[in-house]
Amino acid sequence: MSELIVLGYEDRSAADKAFAEVQRLSKDHVVELSGLAVVSVDEDGKTHVDTPAKTEGIALSATAGALWGMVLGILVLTPGIGVVGAAVGGLIGKLQQVGVNSKFREKVQELLRPGSSAVVIMATKVTEDRFAAAMGPFGGELLKTSLSEQGEREIAEQLAGPGAAA
Repeated sequence: MSELIVLGYEDRSAADKAFAEVQRLSKDHVVELSGLAVVSVDEDGKTHVDTPAKTEGIALSATAGALWGMVLGILVLTPGIGVVGAAVGGLIGKLQQVGVNSKFREKVQELLRPGSSAVVIMATKVTEDRFAAAMGPFGGELLKTSLSEQGEREIAEQLAGPGAAA
């Protein structure tokens, strides 16, 4: 099971400090990451996604990387999804089935107002008490949902496409 955690902050500097703490917690095995990003919205409302984790030693398989990218994209980059292709529509449906429903996405998008930032974490393991204690000093707003292993497999299969080897 993976945990999808979004920590919302009023500004980028707070998010950057929280991001650095999440990286430290990863090195201390308090959280095992399968995805990590800082999302910020500039004053013009444009969303920026930075995934410095790529250079910090988070090794992802191609499937895990694709899953993280799709979850992140649907979560923060597709507000007010209108007409979408069948493949993306199917992935959105799968994500809704496994806990990343429209209400969760709406809450995330409410956090991401112009000038604000968020740390988005996908973790395979979180030592809740130690994580909460370490992140408490940074404040912010916490949103969290879980993705079951079965749900992750279904999404991975959807990402792989029809006829892909299992």
